[in-house]
Amino acid sequence: MIPLSVLDLSPILQGSDVGQSLRNTLDLARHAEALGYNRYWLAEHHNMRGVASAATSVVIAHVAAGTKTIRVGAGGVMLPNHAPLVIAEQFGTLAALHPGRIDLGVGRAPGSDQLTARALRRTLTGDVDQFPQDVMELLHYFEPAAPNQAIRAVPGEGTRVPVWILGSSLFGAQLAGALGLPFAFASHFAPAQMMQAIAIYRSQFRPSAYSDAPHVMLGLNIVAAPTDEAAQFLFTSLQQAFVNLRTGQPGPLPPPVEGYGERLDPMAQAGLSSALSQAIIGSPETVRAGLAEFVARTGADELMITSQIFDHTARLRSFRIAAEARDELAQVAA
Repeated sequence: MIPLSVLDLSPILQGSDVGQSLRNTLDLARHAEALGYNRYWLAEHHNMRGVASAATSVVIAHVAAGTKTIRVGAGGVMLPNHAPLVIAEQFGTLAALHPGRIDLGVGRAPGSDQLTARALRRTLTGDVDQFPQDVMELLHYFEPAAPNQAIRAVPGEGTRVPVWILGSSLFGAQLAGALGLPFAFASHFAPAQMMQAIAIYRSQFRPSAYSDAPHVMLGLNIVAAPTDEAAQFLFTSLQQAFVNLRTGQPGPLPPPVEGYGERLDPMAQAGLSSALSQAIIGSPETVRAGLAEFVARTGADELMITSQIFDHTARLRSFRIAAEARDELAQVAA
């Protein structure tokens, strides 16, 4: 069985606060480390009342300092919001503090609305189009400094922090392949082009100083519970969050609601079915079968599991069930 990793949006729960969300994040990271998960990534979002990881590098530092072996990183930093030099310095600092444990996934979306993007002091004309050049600049800062180099990332230079390209379309697949970088696809919320993106990335991959072979990591929603019915109930929190986001009413992660999906209008049901079509929701047996099928169908090299579950204890249990399914599948394969 391939490695499993964790994507955490550090959800702010309805009726709770940011402090509790960040404590939950560290608790989940330690739980994931003990269960043998490979990486623990946090995502950059802004002006979102339900996400506590806006200052992504700060939260990564919090998690890395509170764990020992698991790789910790960004899934991702939205590079158009930042000068590449600043990101190189931030992640160079993290790499100096936690050698061999820091990852940097970068994306080209702003992770916010246009008004928020302006508040981030981002120039709105042409920045997204500059994403490939920004990635190249960032990679350059992580290399050993050349003699008389005018601008250096200190910390950062010589660290060669692993950089991943994140994407939810074909653009990221093409760029990751051209640069010879590992690729993470957001199939947990935008699965429509998943198979095409995988094929393009693998066919266009050029071995590089960063990687000699393609490496595909796919995002995957898993909500696991003792029974299928219990998992479907927990899943309604994520369903509500998606509908709220798509209707312009994002907010804290809501508690689960019995029969939520059945009360939605056909358009909302269709939107949920499309965005969350790859989700695996159910009992340990359902999760084990779903994982085996998904890996066989996609040929993924690694999966990044995300579980937006309202109750923290139930969320910890879900990741434990997924890890047990991984281990059982590995035993079968052996």
